[in-house]
Amino acid sequence: MTSKQRAYLKSLASTMEPIFQIGKSSLTSEITEAVAEAFNNRELVKINVLKNCIDDPKEIANVLAERTKSQVVQVIGKKIILYKESKEKKKTNLSK
Repeated sequence: MTSKQRAYLKSLASTMEPIFQIGKSSLTSEITEAVAEAFNNRELVKINVLKNCIDDPKEIANVLAERTKSQVVQVIGKKIILYKESKEKKKTNLSK
């Protein structure tokens, strides 16, 4: 992913609300499955890591990206943005 593409995805994600929260139980198989399922409907997923989670958000993002075969767009503070290209026609126009 180029820096232009990453910047475009960041701009799209800036207006999104997180659709998942990771709490004190950290990254569970249920959360991994739910995020993988979310990629069936969307290409961009925003996740909030709660304060009671002791794990590093960057580590969580990398593990989650690996398990869901997606890419980490950004980890800023306790927010994670992941991208996975749709199998159908592109919904997010990355050619910009």
